[in-house]
Amino acid sequence: MRRTQPAPPPANRLAAFFGVFRYSRRALVLVWQTSRPLTVGLALCTLVAGVLPAVAAWIGQLIVDSVVEAMAYHRESGAPLTLESAWPVLRYVLAEAGVIAAIAMAQRGLSAQQSLLRALLGQKVNVMILEKAGTLSLAQFEDSEFYDKLTRARREASIRPLGLVNKTFGLAQNGISLISFGVLLVQFSPWALLILAVGALPVFLSEAKFSGDAFRLFRWRSPQTRMQMYLETVLAREDSIKEVKLFGLEPLLLDRYRRIFDTLYGEDRRLTIRRESWGFALGLLGTLAFYGAYAWVVVETVSGQLTLGEMTMYLMVFKQGQAALSASLTSVSGMYEDNLYLSNLYEYLEQPVAPQAGTLTEGAHPGDGIRFENVGFTYPGADRPALSGISLHLPPGASLALVGANGSGKTTLIKLLTRLYEPGEGRILLDGSDLAEWDIQALRRRIGVIFQDFVRYQLKVGENLGAGDVAAFEDEARWQEAARRGLADDFIAGMPGGYHTQLGRWFKGGQELSGGQWQKIALSRAYMRESADILVLDEPTAAMDAAAEAAVFADFREHSHDKMTILISHRFSTVRAADQILVIDGGEILEQGDHASLMAANGRYARLFRLQAKGYE
Repeated sequence: MRRTQPAPPPANRLAAFFGVFRYSRRALVLVWQTSRPLTVGLALCTLVAGVLPAVAAWIGQLIVDSVVEAMAYHRESGAPLTLESAWPVLRYVLAEAGVIAAIAMAQRGLSAQQSLLRALLGQKVNVMILEKAGTLSLAQFEDSEFYDKLTRARREASIRPLGLVNKTFGLAQNGISLISFGVLLVQFSPWALLILAVGALPVFLSEAKFSGDAFRLFRWRSPQTRMQMYLETVLAREDSIKEVKLFGLEPLLLDRYRRIFDTLYGEDRRLTIRRESWGFALGLLGTLAFYGAYAWVVVETVSGQLTLGEMTMYLMVFKQGQAALSASLTSVSGMYEDNLYLSNLYEYLEQPVAPQAGTLTEGAHPGDGIRFENVGFTYPGADRPALSGISLHLPPGASLALVGANGSGKTTLIKLLTRLYEPGEGRILLDGSDLAEWDIQALRRRIGVIFQDFVRYQLKVGENLGAGDVAAFEDEARWQEAARRGLADDFIAGMPGGYHTQLGRWFKGGQELSGGQWQKIALSRAYMRESADILVLDEPTAAMDAAAEAAVFADFREHSHDKMTILISHRFSTVRAADQILVIDGGEILEQGDHASLMAANGRYARLFRLQAKGYE
């Protein structure tokens, strides 16, 4: 159901209207920072294009009056027409041709510079959006309202700053033209200026009102637009199309896509019809005003108050002046709309970022390892905690296995350790210092991790591995060593380009891998971080066969003597070798100990172990 709000009082509406223009200055600064030469060029071309139309109209008057005067002279004198006698008229014609050529050059200059700025500014704004994304927390990315802000910023804001600047320069150009036209019109009558304004003002008020309506509609339906984009992705991506086809989901999802479009189109249609209907009706006032002024000038000419050249000039000036005023007001209305949309961009860019105050690169007690002290955490908007009262100690060289049902809090614990989230209760220590006191980059350099939902980068094989350590992103020797440890080297050697083979189907020549092969790529990626002394493996062999799993853990045990290792797995054959096992349920620790002690306790762990072992009998 559409959400509506009561209309604000007129004074508040006026304040809100002018208040949104605060983004104009920021947009101008943004364009200036993007390219100073192009911005200066826009200003110069705007000045030329604004002044010269009035000059052309004035020269046009001189041409007509000179023609009338020359015709009268030849009629009275009977002298033949010569180049010398025609020169007074021809020089004005040549001058007008020069002015028209200068106007055309200025307009071409405006078009070229706007096109170049559009590309530069679109790139700059998109980079700003992506740079901001890099500073935000995981919690913000998992917030649906934040995603609406991000969607609005990406959809419109990258093109709005230049649109706003173009309209600002257009307003300046038309303002200069109006001043020069006004100088000419006031010589006819000051009332002509009033008629000019009355003809254009109603259309401006209508456009401003409907621009605000369009923006409010845009903001209100952001979740629907995002759902439509998601459905497009599901119906047209290789990682989802297999299941969509197998389950016959195309008609259902496509029908939902169409229904969302029909809803959005219906709203657009109603707004467009109202906007254009009012625009046409109010535009008639401008037409009436022009023809009223037209009749006035004609009557003055017939009565002998104006020359034929003056009549021609005033009619041209009034028509161009009305067009310039209408364009000016349209620019103001468009600037208002652009400012509204720019508020989306700056609302996103000004999203608060949690300060990264930590500076430590070494703990107070090196060699103490990892400690969780009564740690608790609740996801934003959740009713119950994901973790509660978690306490443990993992010294260097020791291994910890986390066991529990899906949703029990195992991966959440890893997110807290890697500072993707901050604990709501208690604290986590590394080498005797709170994680909050550590420099975030120094902390993460010490951690090698493979998540269960690891990313399948549509990049080359080597780059997929190099993503594990950006310092060695293109180090082929490190790729090969990591792939050997992750058991990926055998199938990589058989690929057309080896480590330079494109992975995925998004780009030409890309090779798709099986689930097990992708998991070996992800495991190799974790091994790229040679300096890491904390290894976190979240279901690292879930898609591998038994032989590969055995080889992975044999290598893992061989190379992890001096490291702290955390393993999440549902396979008890791998869990049993850990020095310490935590059984987690509902975010709390139910049991804690090594395999032998937990089996002797005959609790949850023992029952699960025997149940799984029985399946292999």
